[in-house]
Amino acid sequence: MTTIETDPITSKYTEAREAVAQALNQSASACVTCSFQAEDMAVLHLVRERIPDVSVLFLETGYHFSEVYRYRDEMTRKYGLNLINVVPPETVEQQEVRLGLLYQSQPDQCCKLRKVGPLFHALAGYQVWFTGLRRVQSPTRANLQVFDQFPLPSGNKLLKVSPLATWSDKEVWTFAREHDIPLLPLYEAGYTSIGCEPCTTLPLDTGNARSGRWAGRKLECGIHIAGER
Repeated sequence: MTTIETDPITSKYTEAREAVAQALNQSASACVTCSFQAEDMAVLHLVRERIPDVSVLFLETGYHFSEVYRYRDEMTRKYGLNLINVVPPETVEQQEVRLGLLYQSQPDQCCKLRKVGPLFHALAGYQVWFTGLRRVQSPTRANLQVFDQFPLPSGNKLLKVSPLATWSDKEVWTFAREHDIPLLPLYEAGYTSIGCEPCTTLPLDTGNARSGRWAGRKLECGIHIAGER
Protein backbone atom coordinates (compact mmCIF):
# COMPACT_ATOMS: atom_id res chain seq x y z
CA MET A 1 0.00 0.00 0.00
CA THR A 2 1.43 3.37 -1.04
CA THR A 3 1.22 6.28 1.41
CA ILE A 4 0.99 9.74 -0.10
CA GLU A 5 2.56 12.34 2.14
CA THR A 6 1.06 15.82 2.20
CA ASP A 7 3.43 18.76 2.14
CA PRO A 8 3.18 20.45 5.58
CA ILE A 9 2.89 23.95 4.14
CA THR A 10 0.20 22.90 1.67
CA SER A 11 -1.65 21.27 4.55
CA LYS A 12 -1.57 24.54 6.52
CA TYR A 13 -3.00 26.41 3.53
CA THR A 14 -5.78 23.85 3.19
CA GLU A 15 -6.65 24.07 6.88
CA ALA A 16 -6.80 27.87 6.68
CA ARG A 17 -9.11 27.76 3.68
CA GLU A 18 -11.33 25.27 5.48
CA ALA A 19 -11.50 27.56 8.52
CA VAL A 20 -12.56 30.47 6.32
CA ALA A 21 -15.21 28.34 4.62
CA GLN A 22 -16.54 27.02 7.93
CA ALA A 23 -16.88 30.54 9.32
CA LEU A 24 -18.60 31.88 6.22
CA ASN A 25 -21.02 28.96 6.20
CA GLN A 26 -22.34 30.36 9.47
CA SER A 27 -22.70 33.92 8.20
CA ALA A 28 -21.72 36.02 5.20
CA SER A 29 -21.76 39.18 7.33
CA ALA A 30 -17.99 39.29 7.62
CA CYS A 31 -15.08 41.67 7.81
CA VAL A 32 -11.29 41.46 7.85
CA THR A 33 -9.19 43.75 10.02
CA CYS A 34 -6.13 44.66 8.01
CA SER A 35 -3.01 46.53 9.10
CA PHE A 36 -1.54 45.63 5.68
CA GLN A 37 1.19 43.54 7.27
CA ALA A 38 2.10 40.21 5.67
CA GLU A 39 -0.24 37.94 7.64
CA ASP A 40 -3.18 40.29 7.14
CA MET A 41 -2.58 40.29 3.39
CA ALA A 42 -2.56 36.47 3.44
CA VAL A 43 -5.84 36.31 5.36
CA LEU A 44 -7.35 38.92 3.08
CA HIS A 45 -6.40 36.81 0.06
CA LEU A 46 -8.03 33.71 1.58
CA VAL A 47 -11.26 35.48 2.48
CA ARG A 48 -11.51 37.31 -0.85
CA GLU A 49 -11.33 33.97 -2.66
CA ARG A 50 -14.89 33.52 -1.34
CA ILE A 51 -16.09 37.10 -0.81
CA PRO A 52 -14.22 39.47 -3.17
CA ASP A 53 -15.93 42.56 -1.74
CA VAL A 54 -15.51 41.67 1.94
CA SER A 55 -15.27 44.70 4.22
CA VAL A 56 -11.61 45.52 4.95
CA LEU A 57 -11.29 47.48 8.20
CA PHE A 58 -8.16 49.61 8.55
CA LEU A 59 -7.60 51.36 11.89
CA GLU A 60 -6.82 54.89 10.76
CA THR A 61 -5.11 56.16 13.89
CA GLY A 62 -3.51 59.10 12.11
CA TYR A 63 -0.09 57.96 13.31
CA HIS A 64 0.90 55.41 10.67
CA PHE A 65 4.13 55.39 8.67
CA SER A 66 3.87 57.15 5.32
CA GLU A 67 4.96 53.85 3.75
CA VAL A 68 1.90 52.14 5.26
CA TYR A 69 -0.50 54.72 3.85
CA ARG A 70 1.14 54.50 0.43
CA TYR A 71 1.05 50.68 0.45
CA ARG A 72 -2.56 50.64 1.70
CA ASP A 73 -3.62 52.84 -1.20
CA GLU A 74 -1.64 50.80 -3.73
CA MET A 75 -3.14 47.51 -2.57
CA THR A 76 -6.65 49.01 -2.48
CA ARG A 77 -6.29 50.02 -6.13
CA LYS A 78 -4.57 46.79 -7.17
CA TYR A 79 -7.21 44.49 -5.69
CA GLY A 80 -10.24 46.79 -5.74
CA LEU A 81 -10.63 46.41 -1.99
CA ASN A 82 -13.76 47.41 -0.13
CA LEU A 83 -11.66 49.48 2.26
CA ILE A 84 -13.24 51.03 5.34
CA ASN A 85 -11.02 53.45 7.26
CA VAL A 86 -12.04 53.20 10.91
CA VAL A 87 -11.39 56.63 12.43
CA PRO A 88 -11.45 57.83 16.06
CA PRO A 89 -13.90 60.54 17.17
CA GLU A 90 -11.07 63.09 17.41
CA THR A 91 -8.34 63.91 14.92
CA VAL A 92 -4.72 63.59 15.99
CA GLU A 93 -4.51 67.37 16.32
CA GLN A 94 -7.65 67.59 18.46
CA GLN A 95 -6.48 64.82 20.77
CA GLU A 96 -2.98 66.27 21.16
CA VAL A 97 -4.33 69.72 21.98
CA ARG A 98 -6.63 68.24 24.61
CA LEU A 99 -4.45 65.48 26.07
CA GLY A 100 -0.91 65.98 24.81
CA LEU A 101 1.20 63.20 23.34
CA LEU A 102 -0.64 60.26 24.87
CA TYR A 103 1.49 57.75 22.98
CA GLN A 104 4.36 58.93 25.18
CA SER A 105 2.61 59.52 28.50
CA GLN A 106 -0.23 56.98 28.44
CA PRO A 107 0.14 54.57 25.51
CA ASP A 108 -2.67 52.32 26.79
CA GLN A 109 -5.09 55.25 26.74
CA CYS A 110 -3.91 56.33 23.31
CA CYS A 111 -4.54 52.83 21.94
CA LYS A 112 -7.94 52.76 23.63
CA LEU A 113 -9.01 56.04 22.02
CA ARG A 114 -7.53 55.52 18.56
CA LYS A 115 -7.75 51.75 18.09
CA VAL A 116 -9.76 49.71 20.57
CA GLY A 117 -12.87 51.85 20.93
CA PRO A 118 -13.27 52.70 17.23
CA LEU A 119 -12.76 49.08 16.17
CA PHE A 120 -15.26 47.64 18.65
CA HIS A 121 -17.80 50.18 17.44
CA ALA A 122 -17.16 49.17 13.82
CA LEU A 123 -17.33 45.44 14.57
CA ALA A 124 -20.89 45.79 15.87
CA GLY A 125 -22.12 45.63 12.28
CA TYR A 126 -20.71 42.15 11.57
CA GLN A 127 -21.12 38.56 12.72
CA VAL A 128 -17.74 37.17 11.61
CA TRP A 129 -14.38 38.87 12.12
CA PHE A 130 -11.23 37.57 10.39
CA THR A 131 -7.79 38.45 11.79
CA GLY A 132 -4.19 37.72 10.87
CA LEU A 133 -3.19 36.82 14.43
CA ARG A 134 -0.64 34.03 14.88
CA ARG A 135 0.66 32.20 17.95
CA VAL A 136 4.33 32.80 17.14
CA GLN A 137 3.92 36.57 17.03
CA SER A 138 4.14 37.06 20.78
CA PRO A 139 3.97 35.25 24.14
CA THR A 140 0.61 37.00 24.62
CA ARG A 141 -0.75 35.05 21.64
CA ALA A 142 0.67 31.61 22.45
CA ASN A 143 -2.76 30.12 23.22
CA LEU A 144 -4.57 31.71 20.29
CA GLN A 145 -7.43 29.61 18.89
CA VAL A 146 -8.60 29.58 15.28
CA PHE A 147 -12.20 30.18 16.40
CA ASP A 148 -13.23 32.36 19.33
CA GLN A 149 -16.56 33.74 20.46
CA PHE A 150 -15.52 37.34 21.02
CA PRO A 151 -17.61 39.53 23.36
CA LEU A 152 -18.05 43.18 22.43
CA PRO A 153 -18.63 45.89 25.07
CA SER A 154 -22.34 45.82 24.15
CA GLY A 155 -22.55 42.23 25.37
CA ASN A 156 -23.08 40.86 21.86
CA LYS A 157 -20.67 38.25 20.56
CA LEU A 158 -19.22 37.69 17.13
CA LEU A 159 -17.15 34.86 15.71
CA LYS A 160 -13.48 35.87 15.67
CA VAL A 161 -11.50 33.74 13.22
CA SER A 162 -7.70 33.56 13.01
CA PRO A 163 -7.07 31.16 10.09
CA LEU A 164 -3.28 31.53 10.35
CA ALA A 165 -3.09 30.82 14.08
CA THR A 166 -0.58 27.99 13.66
CA TRP A 167 1.41 29.45 10.77
CA SER A 168 5.11 30.26 11.03
CA ASP A 169 6.75 33.36 9.55
CA LYS A 170 8.13 31.18 6.75
CA GLU A 171 4.67 29.89 5.87
CA VAL A 172 3.27 33.43 5.67
CA TRP A 173 6.06 34.64 3.43
CA THR A 174 5.92 31.51 1.25
CA PHE A 175 2.16 31.99 0.79
CA ALA A 176 2.71 35.61 -0.22
CA ARG A 177 5.39 34.65 -2.72
CA GLU A 178 3.36 31.79 -4.22
CA HIS A 179 0.32 34.06 -4.65
CA ASP A 180 2.26 37.08 -5.95
CA ILE A 181 1.27 39.29 -3.02
CA PRO A 182 3.64 42.26 -2.75
CA LEU A 183 4.59 43.04 0.84
CA LEU A 184 5.03 46.24 2.82
CA PRO A 185 8.47 47.74 2.01
CA LEU A 186 9.18 48.41 5.71
CA TYR A 187 10.07 44.73 6.13
CA GLU A 188 13.12 45.35 3.96
CA ALA A 189 14.27 47.96 6.49
CA GLY A 190 14.23 45.32 9.25
CA TYR A 191 10.83 45.91 10.88
CA THR A 192 9.10 42.73 12.01
CA SER A 193 5.88 44.15 13.50
CA ILE A 194 4.53 47.48 12.33
CA GLY A 195 2.10 49.72 14.17
CA CYS A 196 1.87 53.47 14.65
CA GLU A 197 5.11 55.21 13.71
CA PRO A 198 5.79 56.91 17.09
CA CYS A 199 5.39 53.55 18.86
CA THR A 200 7.31 51.28 16.45
CA THR A 201 11.03 50.61 16.24
CA LEU A 202 13.18 47.82 14.91
CA PRO A 203 12.84 44.73 17.15
CA LEU A 204 14.62 45.03 20.50
CA ASP A 205 14.68 41.23 20.86
CA THR A 206 15.30 39.16 17.72
CA GLY A 207 13.34 36.32 19.30
CA ASN A 208 10.19 38.43 19.73
CA ALA A 209 8.81 40.01 16.57
CA ARG A 210 6.66 42.47 18.56
CA SER A 211 9.47 43.67 20.84
CA GLY A 212 9.81 46.83 18.78
CA ARG A 213 6.30 47.95 19.67
CA TRP A 214 5.75 50.60 22.36
CA ALA A 215 9.49 50.64 23.18
CA GLY A 216 9.06 47.27 24.87
CA ARG A 217 6.62 48.71 27.45
CA LYS A 218 3.84 46.40 26.29
CA LEU A 219 3.05 43.92 23.51
CA GLU A 220 -0.66 44.49 22.80
CA CYS A 221 -2.81 47.53 22.07
CA GLY A 222 -5.70 46.02 24.04
CA ILE A 223 -7.93 44.73 21.26
CA HIS A 224 -6.96 41.10 21.70
CA ILE A 225 -6.58 40.98 25.49
CA ALA A 226 -9.60 39.51 27.27
CA GLY A 227 -9.19 41.72 30.32
CA GLU A 228 -9.28 44.86 28.20
CA ARG A 229 -12.67 44.18 26.57
